[in-house]
Amino acid sequence: MGIGLRLAFGGLALALATPASAQGVVNVYCSVQVEWCTLAANEFQKATGIKVSMTQKGSGETIAQLKAEAQNPKGDVWFGGTGDPHLQAAEEGLTDTYKSPRLADLHPWAVKQNTDSGGKTVGIYAGALGFGFNTELLAKKGAKAPACWADLLKPEFKGEIQMANPNSSGTAYTALATFVQMMGEEKAFEFLKALHANINQYTKSGSAPIKAAAQGETVVGIVFQHDAVTMKVSGAPIEVVSPCEGTGYEIGSMSIIAGARNMEMAKKFYDFALRADIQSMAKDAKAYQVPSNKGATPPPESPDFASIKLIDYDFKKYGSADERTRLLKRWEDEVNSLPR
Repeated sequence: MGIGLRLAFGGLALALATPASAQGVVNVYCSVQVEWCTLAANEFQKATGIKVSMTQKGSGETIAQLKAEAQNPKGDVWFGGTGDPHLQAAEEGLTDTYKSPRLADLHPWAVKQNTDSGGKTVGIYAGALGFGFNTELLAKKGAKAPACWADLLKPEFKGEIQMANPNSSGTAYTALATFVQMMGEEKAFEFLKALHANINQYTKSGSAPIKAAAQGETVVGIVFQHDAVTMKVSGAPIEVVSPCEGTGYEIGSMSIIAGARNMEMAKKFYDFALRADIQSMAKDAKAYQVPSNKGATPPPESPDFASIKLIDYDFKKYGSADERTRLLKRWEDEVNSLPR
């Protein structure tokens, strides 16, 4: 059965299911595309009758919120966002242990996230880091298309690159940790300082740089490749690049917040979000990550992991509280403080 038919039948089943009368509310902190969170929330509410109250923030902002609310938790589920801060949250006791009955349905990389966190988080998708560029703006500049990380240091890209701030964005922290693992820490910071000279803005959101490129506001956006695919599929003049030197990747994750007021509903949402049919619907929200359920079908436009030169990203180390805190402080002190 093709993906279109499967999605059609899956949607029909949800639509025809008789939802229970409203059984309360589950509070979800969303750190992935708001469109995907909205789709998942709507489908969950139709299927269960449980209302979803959702707020959308980047991974860095969300973990800061969890820390601020630790004595009086207001959220139940943290849905999406890079796995490193989910691992840090697990280490710091900000999230709760839960072994979903759907773990057996997931790819090993998604289960490993659960194992590494002591059962406190799980992978729901994967996405490779890269960048995208606006082909029309590049042609106007008469510049050669960048194919490697090193190309982004060229003088023709001065003031023409955007990336997010790693303190607020999991995407940008993944970039920081990727460069450290690929180049060694000292060379990575030399690279980041040189790149800083070509940056026109550090955005709050990880996907904002490629949206700016799609709108003609900057030539290059450093993002996860699936975010660049979203812009390209939407008709923007964006070319997606998997850097020639290699690149890191994320395991987008989901966690139940420690002290959740609506624990049983949180577990129901968690299990629901791991279902193959629900993950297969992500493409309807123009979300092109690789889903974690082995039975889910990735959108055909999704980046092909088999053709991407991926590093052996150390999620456990770079998701630890000490390492994240240290690297973010060094970036703030040595890179963000520099003039441009």
